[in-house]
Amino acid sequence: MNSDSDLQIAGDILEVPHLLQAPREHPATVAEFVGLARSIAADRSQWEHLVQYDATSRWYHRLRTGPGYEVWLLSWVPGQGSGLHDHGPSSGVFTVLEGALTERTERGTRALEVGAQKVFAPGYVHEVVNDSLEPAVSLHVYYPGLTKMPMHATRCAASRPQEHGDHEHGDVVTA
Repeated sequence: MNSDSDLQIAGDILEVPHLLQAPREHPATVAEFVGLARSIAADRSQWEHLVQYDATSRWYHRLRTGPGYEVWLLSWVPGQGSGLHDHGPSSGVFTVLEGALTERTERGTRALEVGAQKVFAPGYVHEVVNDSLEPAVSLHVYYPGLTKMPMHATRCAASRPQEHGDHEHGDVVTA
């Protein structure tokens, strides 16, 4: 019969390098991209001094790149929005850094406060808008890097009743 005192590890497990995974220099999993976004969000010194606001169009700045991914910083003055779009073949994570944003999809509308994160797969159709009276800042990580952002006709759940068989990528008409 084994007991805790019968189980022993021969030596220090940390001294067996062939059993340990080498630390990654860049993220490669969804969880690691979420972690990257959270770590950048938590370190205001990486992004706060870069933020600008433009009343005529959304401001954006590519903050970082790595093998196959990009990190973007965006600002939104009240009333600015992205329009209904997807991100082509890219998956992504976006995080609200300051203010509040509203996300609209076929399934409905969701308010996003500071710290809120959204993870999405390729083909995810949404619209992001600053419906508040204060400016907002968000961080976006795309993998692979953003090469397409197809725009779609405006047909969100808020503007029409849910139809039988609709789903996230249902009958959205591309412009």
